[in-house]
Amino acid sequence: MITTSRETILTDALSILSDLVAFDTTSRDSNLALIEYVESRLAAIGVVARRVASADGRKANLYATLGPMKEQGIVLSGHTDVVPVDGQPWTSDPFTLTRRGDRLYGRGTCDMKGFLAVALAAAPTLASRDRTGRPAHLAFSYDEEIGCLGAPHMIREVAAQLPRPAAVIVGEPTNMEVVAGHKGITTHVVTVTGHEAHSSLTHLGISANMVAIRLMAMLSDLAETMKRDADPASLFTPPHATLTIGQINGGTAVNILARECRFAFDFRSPPGTDVDALLAPFKAEAARLDAEMKAKWPETGIIVERHSAAPAFAPERDGAAEKIARLLSGDNGPSRVVSYAAEAGQFQEAGFSTVICGPGSIEQAHQPDEYVEIRQMERGAAFMERLAAMLGE
Repeated sequence: MITTSRETILTDALSILSDLVAFDTTSRDSNLALIEYVESRLAAIGVVARRVASADGRKANLYATLGPMKEQGIVLSGHTDVVPVDGQPWTSDPFTLTRRGDRLYGRGTCDMKGFLAVALAAAPTLASRDRTGRPAHLAFSYDEEIGCLGAPHMIREVAAQLPRPAAVIVGEPTNMEVVAGHKGITTHVVTVTGHEAHSSLTHLGISANMVAIRLMAMLSDLAETMKRDADPASLFTPPHATLTIGQINGGTAVNILARECRFAFDFRSPPGTDVDALLAPFKAEAARLDAEMKAKWPETGIIVERHSAAPAFAPERDGAAEKIARLLSGDNGPSRVVSYAAEAGQFQEAGFSTVICGPGSIEQAHQPDEYVEIRQMERGAAFMERLAAMLGE
């Protein structure tokens, strides 16, 4: 059995992080070059990885077992995609790892290639478990940043093909503190098609923008209602479900009744929220307006499409994953939840005991000059060292 110190894991992790950041895995693009890199590193230590490709073949999840194929292993899960850098005022190349002081700058350093790097740095030790030890399983996904779209396909295979693990650790940035819950996310795109006419002759057409405004006003009212009705005992910040309209596009010119207006909104909800029930009045009004518009102009109407839906992650009573992560991280603090969505809810929904714990702060994610602190990577290396020891017992 190979034994590797946290110092060696850290050194290797920093080198691997530099390699990972250099791959532009923005969600709109392919992640296959990074996947090939991971496959190559694992093959060098005798580990065969399995891909779970997207429908178009441009992207892939990857999972692999480090150590014996036995039950009670630990899944180390993370996503390979990152958010765009378009229009952000970076002071260094976002796809070149840059060290300034005790910080490492680059897109994805904290969200969440830092975790992937420490997991891969520990892989030689984890893969050397003898038959008396337990395995670690790597599970790297695509398209987390656009709605957790890739992971469900991989999770189904993991559940079907691998021995039952004791816990899943999702390495989203938490400052290496244990997080036991997150909100769910549902995203929708609404397309309103109107009938163009001169803006002075409103009786001869219908503005898609004006109809869209009515629908957006309903969503704004719903957001305010949820804020007003927030559960004061909620652990989340903010404590209530949130709804925001993130994109609006519509119209051709100021003096033309708009032919089309498209807007997108996301709904982030604590565990136990009935999202469908809350959105039912909005969808009913959209259907009513759609029928009203089509009665005058058959080519017009409203389409409401759900783009993604990832379930909330609820704290588990006496959860095995939380106990393990607290032991490995040394975190004895209070129970924590986060308002961002992640793939933890999908693992939990599939029946796995799950927890979130990874290097870096979510406050740095998605920002220009995103960074992870060296001390966070040190804590991640220590976590992996302890994990290797635990699995070897």
